[in-house]
Amino acid sequence: MDLNGVTIHPGALDHAAQEALVADLRDVVSAAPLFHPETSRGRKMSVRMTSAGALGWVSDRRGYRYEPAHPSGVAWPPIPDRLLALWDRLADCATPPDTCLINFYGEGARMGLHQDRDEASFDFPVLSLSLGDDALFRVGGTERGGRTKSVWLSSGDVAVIGGDARLAYHGIDRTRFGSSSLLPQGGRINVTLRVAGVSAAPPS
Repeated sequence: MDLNGVTIHPGALDHAAQEALVADLRDVVSAAPLFHPETSRGRKMSVRMTSAGALGWVSDRRGYRYEPAHPSGVAWPPIPDRLLALWDRLADCATPPDTCLINFYGEGARMGLHQDRDEASFDFPVLSLSLGDDALFRVGGTERGGRTKSVWLSSGDVAVIGGDARLAYHGIDRTRFGSSSLLPQGGRINVTLRVAGVSAAPPS
């Protein structure tokens, strides 16, 4: 399925695979706890997040950036093997990801339209996995203010943002809290795999 150039893979992971990944992500969160990022103006975002891999994404009054350590100072844990296998299967990219962003959407959380542009190169795709509650995913073009299209993402769905759509504006307008049984207390986990580091060579 194509959504303004973003490729959607419905049901890429079955329920058993989703449960196994949630267990992996709990291990990541145990090592690098979820936190509320801040904007440069000091406003806390509604999502909580953490990361895995050589780099992790952080945001505070110094701006958006990748760092080699959690805000607490501990190193990010490694990216789970199951996620690396998903990248190999669906990203169509020989270069492995060096960062894995984990966003948790509680009731009422959302993510405004934005571009993923903090990476050193935009030649590599972003793979985004949905786990838990349904979310309304909106995608526009590479210029702010253009026409957008939306689709409901269910648990196990994967979106690959790459090629001409790599810098497309996208976001989550809302979630259907409690629509999935995957997370006992409800909510949605969004996992994104990326190649962020400056040492990465462009794909051939």
